Amino acid sequence: MCLELLSMRTGLRVLLGLTAAAALTLGGSTTASAATADPSVWRWGPIYSGDGHAEARGKVAAGQSGFVVYGTLEDTRGSGCSWVHVRYLSAQNGRWHTASYYNCVPGKGSFRKNVGGVLQIKAKACRGNSSRPTGWCSRWKTIYTQGG
Repeated sequence: MCLELLSMRTGLRVLLGLTAAAALTLGGSTTASAATADPSVWRWGPIYSGDGHAEARGKVAAGQSGFVVYGTLEDTRGSGCSWVHVRYLSAQNGRWHTASYYNCVPGKGSFRKNVGGVLQIKAKACRGNSSRPTGWCSRWKTIYTQGG
């Protein structure tokens, strides 16, 4: 009878060890999948210029000091420049602010803008030269709205 009790204890220990290992493995995979589906990051785009030669896309991320808009701007044509305009409505003063970025080299360039506390963010893509957009703009696309 002592032998049966001893083998039951050993079997119980092995079973508990396997259960703990399974729980740790499941806990780790849950954490990994939660990190890939971060609820504080929103993807946007692609947004194409009117002629289709400028493409902007990116993400809006919530941070401790407000929001950050970042992404890539691709120039596919080679002559002229691609532009992206980012417009945001400040939660502090209720005014619209605009930031513009351009890429005059064929391929992708990146941009980043700290916008702080905002109620809404919009973006559009355009074509132009190195000093300003000259036309072929897309419509404004809403890329983030507070609460929605």
